Amino acid sequence: MLPFKLIYHAGYDLNLGEHVFPARKYRLIRERLLASGFAGEADFVQPKPIDDEDVLAAHDRGWVQRLKFGTLGYQEILKLEIPYSSRMVEAFWLAAGGSVLAARHALEAGAGFNVGGGFHHAFAGHGEGFCAINDIAVTARAVQRRGLVERVMIADCDVHHGNGTAAIFAGDDSVFTLSIHQFQNYPEVKPPSTIDIHLADGTGDDEYLHKLGTALTTALDGFQPQILLYVAGADPYGEDQLGGLSLTMDGLARRDALVIGEARRRGIPVAVMLAGGYAMRTEDTVEIHANTARAVRDALSG
Repeated sequence: MLPFKLIYHAGYDLNLGEHVFPARKYRLIRERLLASGFAGEADFVQPKPIDDEDVLAAHDRGWVQRLKFGTLGYQEILKLEIPYSSRMVEAFWLAAGGSVLAARHALEAGAGFNVGGGFHHAFAGHGEGFCAINDIAVTARAVQRRGLVERVMIADCDVHHGNGTAAIFAGDDSVFTLSIHQFQNYPEVKPPSTIDIHLADGTGDDEYLHKLGTALTTALDGFQPQILLYVAGADPYGEDQLGGLSLTMDGLARRDALVIGEARRRGIPVAVMLAGGYAMRTEDTVEIHANTARAVRDALSG
């Protein structure tokens, strides 16, 4: 039995068909963790869709209603870059429910792991870049609204800047946003996070880990968050189709150990959500995400 829960729902699949975003990866991660003996069925918990009230704490009512009732404009759908369907919307509501549940488990057990989520490009009033609602922002607001914590830190380690998250929390001193990403990559406009680490094309393991470690430890010690939301993107991988960094699988595993380990050494609960991953071999993306789960187990095991 794992010392933390894996949050998963079959409905996480966005049903995108042949698309660069391999939404089937969520099912494949679950299967990999089971087949390897890392986890058993009892280690998985199924979330419920997030309540609209929680979504509205991070998003504009008009955007939420247009999503739910299928009245998006043509340009709004183009900006999303994924086909609209009611099942797609349901998947995002489930993913947000999973991220909030992961945070609640983290506050109880030290860590929680959503096998999904990390949709950091969604703004309060629109979606973009495969992201319809921002489950990271929804989670931060949910734990604050419930009085569980006051200070939330988000460590976004996707290859792409967390633009939606940065915009939602601009000027909010209760949420600390850190984004480490390839600078010459999507999105073109990058609203400032609390800390932005802009990396050059081709940045490899050592430079990445040095810059992340310096910023992360400074932020954790200075801000002293009561929970860390870790956006563990697989797309800094050197063979990612939508990335241009050069991290190896070992480097990504060291990244996970760094982020989760530094938080746990300070007694800070960690909720993990997965974000992007578009490796030429989907199996590589799945392995990277599975390694993040292993890093959680190792950190909790001391």
